[in-house]
Amino acid sequence: MAAEKNLVIVESPSKAKTIGKFLGKRYKVIASVGHVRDLPKSQLGIDIDNDFEPRYINIRGKGDVIRELKKEASKASKVYLATDPDREGEAISWHLEALLGIDPEQPCRVVFNEITKNTIKDAVKNPRPVDQRLVDAQQARRVLDRLVGYQISPLLWKKVRRGLSAGRVQSAALKIICDREREIAAFEPEEYWQVMADFRKDKPFTAKLAAKNGKRIEIRSAEENEAVLEDLKKNPFVVGRVEEKERTRKAAPPFTTSSLQQDAANKINFSTRKTMMVAQQLYEGIEIKGMGTIGLVSYIRTDSVRVSEEARAAAKDYIVEAMGEEYYGGNVYTNRKKDVQDAHEAIRPSRVDLDPESIKDQLSRDQYHLYRLIWNRFIASQMASASFKAVTADIENGDYSLRATGSKLLFDGFLKVYDSAKNEDENRWLPALSEGEALEPEKVYGEQNFTQPPARYTEASLVKDLEDKDIGRPSTYAPIVATLIDRKYIKKEKKSLVPTDLGFTVTDLLSEYFKEIVDTGFTADMEEKLDDIEVKGTRWKSIIEDFYVGFKKDLDKANEEIERMTPEVQLTGEVCEKCGKPMAIKHGRFGDFIACTGYPECRNTRPIVNKVGVKCPDCDGEIIEKRSRKGRLFYGCSNYPKCKNVYWNRPVDRKCPKCGSLLVEKKTKNHEFECANKECDYKE
Repeated sequence: MAAEKNLVIVESPSKAKTIGKFLGKRYKVIASVGHVRDLPKSQLGIDIDNDFEPRYINIRGKGDVIRELKKEASKASKVYLATDPDREGEAISWHLEALLGIDPEQPCRVVFNEITKNTIKDAVKNPRPVDQRLVDAQQARRVLDRLVGYQISPLLWKKVRRGLSAGRVQSAALKIICDREREIAAFEPEEYWQVMADFRKDKPFTAKLAAKNGKRIEIRSAEENEAVLEDLKKNPFVVGRVEEKERTRKAAPPFTTSSLQQDAANKINFSTRKTMMVAQQLYEGIEIKGMGTIGLVSYIRTDSVRVSEEARAAAKDYIVEAMGEEYYGGNVYTNRKKDVQDAHEAIRPSRVDLDPESIKDQLSRDQYHLYRLIWNRFIASQMASASFKAVTADIENGDYSLRATGSKLLFDGFLKVYDSAKNEDENRWLPALSEGEALEPEKVYGEQNFTQPPARYTEASLVKDLEDKDIGRPSTYAPIVATLIDRKYIKKEKKSLVPTDLGFTVTDLLSEYFKEIVDTGFTADMEEKLDDIEVKGTRWKSIIEDFYVGFKKDLDKANEEIERMTPEVQLTGEVCEKCGKPMAIKHGRFGDFIACTGYPECRNTRPIVNKVGVKCPDCDGEIIEKRSRKGRLFYGCSNYPKCKNVYWNRPVDRKCPKCGSLLVEKKTKNHEFECANKECDYKE
């Protein structure tokens, strides 16, 4: 009879495959494929009258998985629950424990921060019981989000239109985006002038007007600018105080989830959703030649910047060997929040010796770019500070004082690996200037400028703002923007997030009747209370009860007072070819479409066609925007399927001078357009 095996349960099949190779024949590793139990989708699932007790059910469609889990657990000598090391993972383990009848006191919970052979083996040797505080912290969030979402969303369906939703973090984020758009709309630019003088001594340099009679000067009109320029003609330019200082710049800490999302958006143009998807692949394991499958990075959902002593030692060895002792900084980073749970480390490579270039050919393009970002940031975080010599020179002219600045890199330090904030002035050195030296300007002039409105949010800047305001948690940032776009509350214009009329309507309604839901201060305060469940052991149901008292009053008032909103009909200017009535843009489950206003008598509909203003070169059709099955935008002929001409980049109404094919937009550092013909190399 075969010996009984130990059973290890993880969430994902790819993770199960990786861990199974590490543990060997005495262990069987299977996946729960995420949650196995949850609140029911078709109803609230919370007994409000019975202390907000949640009613969990087995998730529909998980029957085969659950049967396999029970069957394997019944045969196993011991069951280990090795779900992710966070609240969500703890809750999945808690549900598995209940489903499989495991004693809550039994040490069955296995946690690890990275998927490497030694880490996994050590974790299995040191199991612990399921942590009820972590479970309760997750339950509180789940119940709170369910109460908000399942009770406000039907109100929006009834009063505004079907398919809308509200959420505790989602609605606060939407209000932030809408408030910024209103700031931009209300902004009135103000004129100002910058007066400058160009000099040359060995090399050219520029000084900017800074003060008059020792006080900061502001020039608000062309007349004021001309008056200052006339004054400057009356006196010579003489070097005043010259100050040299050595300054240092310390490396940024290794990534947290939010800082990874921000840098990935800014540096490699990844959306938050794409960043988390690719990071998950790197965490769960990549096949590396000669090493098998290995998790390349530590756990990717973390607020912490802490790094283990082992990882710091490995980084030191690498830095000293590859770059020299002087490049090692020995930096230790502490978490901003005092109560942050320190179980997780920052996001870092699990093996420093696997540098990105050495395994580039074994990674996909996206995996390589994100792994390189994580690896470089971690190595840089352990490196010495960069040092600069900064010089400031005041140049006097009568009552006026101009200032020139320069900087020279003395030691690159961590900048050798990772520069998080490039500054053009950091290597712009001033010529040698001495006090009392007369200077002859080449040019003295004023430049007109206007104050700029605040910038629209991008995914990166929204994530930063949510983190700064303490709204939501790293795992919630990625789905927020996707949900707001799916609900048509916002749209993406290039990288900017722009609220739609519907987004404003929903925000205004929620702001009037559910002030706390969209208030950033209240949302942040609630996050702190939810953290206290995990950190201090606060009873989770009391937090829900305190919230629900006021929320129920707001809900009843909203249901009573809000009138049914009749959406504006957006006519297209076309008439229905079947009945002659006007056609209008309608909103459906799967997006916008054009429909007859004579509905339900006339059910004529057609898709919305976005033309790009270019005729198809192969027939008499128009080139129009289309979407692939995976949602990717492309451009094709309106006469499809008769004409199957397609382009992955937007065509322009110009032909290639070399071969006659259409040009397409392909903006890079060196050119904006290229030929659509793959066999032609024309670019401009």
